[in-house]
Amino acid sequence: MKTLDDLLSEGVSGRRVLVRADLNVPLDGDRITDDGRVRASVPTIKALVDAGARVLVAAHLGRPKGEPDPRFSLAPVAERLGELLGQDVAIGAEAAGDGTVVLLENIRFDARETSKDDAERAALADELAAKADAFVSDGFGVVHRKQASVYDVARKLPHYAGGLVLAEVEVLRKLTDDLQRPYVVVLGGAKVSDKLGVIKNLLTKVDRLLVGGGMAYTFLKAQGHEVGGSLLQADQLDQVRGFLAEAEERGVELVLPVDVLAAVDFAPDAQFEVVATDAIPADRQGLDIGPKTRELFAAKLADAQTVFWNGPMGVFEFEAFSGGTRAVAEALVKSDAFTVVGGGDSAAAVRALGLPEDGFSHISTGGGASLEYLEGKELPGVSVLDEDLLAGSSGGTE
Repeated sequence: MKTLDDLLSEGVSGRRVLVRADLNVPLDGDRITDDGRVRASVPTIKALVDAGARVLVAAHLGRPKGEPDPRFSLAPVAERLGELLGQDVAIGAEAAGDGTVVLLENIRFDARETSKDDAERAALADELAAKADAFVSDGFGVVHRKQASVYDVARKLPHYAGGLVLAEVEVLRKLTDDLQRPYVVVLGGAKVSDKLGVIKNLLTKVDRLLVGGGMAYTFLKAQGHEVGGSLLQADQLDQVRGFLAEAEERGVELVLPVDVLAAVDFAPDAQFEVVATDAIPADRQGLDIGPKTRELFAAKLADAQTVFWNGPMGVFEFEAFSGGTRAVAEALVKSDAFTVVGGGDSAAAVRALGLPEDGFSHISTGGGASLEYLEGKELPGVSVLDEDLLAGSSGGTE
């Protein structure tokens, strides 16, 4: 697999380089609320700029329906990227002069980007390839997608792995091929259904699995507890009962909350009380793990040598219900383990809560890609960079 360093050693001055970055940031109107992914894209882009390349960046934002939509314009991202690079970043369609950066408008404004039709994606990839002399894949958050600007264009241009993609894959390999035990995984977030595959695979690898967030209530219900108005996926109960049985059979310690903050409604100022998980009132819903669970989870993390965390423990966006997520994050900061924050809401929570990013071994930029790798799936945007892996590549288009 050729890397950015290989491309730079070949010389890029005056050459047009297409970079696929992950700039899918959260917006409040046209204000970026978390620029972590933009900042993560800077080192690769800057290295190319400093070497005199004509850089054209492709990226997406949100889920436009295959046509232009001003709500999903990358204009705010271009402005922020320019601030971080210390130079103007224009939105355009073609690479400009040496050492300049041009950002293509949201690549998902073109329906062919996410098409399941190989020919349609290839046609868009042909158009992208005509604008460049080389391709650098540096958007780890999208490498699990078999899309035109991620996968197909790499088949049409000399292709290189960017520094971010290389770093992310190296970290994930430490979680699969070079494990130090005890290996503890903390999973949170809203839905069990989003993590079925990864839970199934992790039960064959981990020593401990801690489950919090909205998904915990389906586990609690599967154990026979009433969960009131808490988030529940009743259609997943049989699947979760199977996980509980498999964990016991394999000797995996599966740890669930013992208390929660039970609120009267879903609101930042909702009244709540701390209740045991076997005593959640029918008219209340759990919005965060409770103080005893925070202590329990911290204790279960204390002797870990490797930790992967994906998903908040509660509604961290509401200050009153952010304490559980903070407690897990602070336990990882204090840990001597190799700690990986698995992107998505977990990474956003670390920044929103003002925690030191250097307190973790690695904060991933790609939650979905990280989970699919840990699920045992191949990442098409990575495999296409290595011809030896290309024959077996597969992946989703959503």
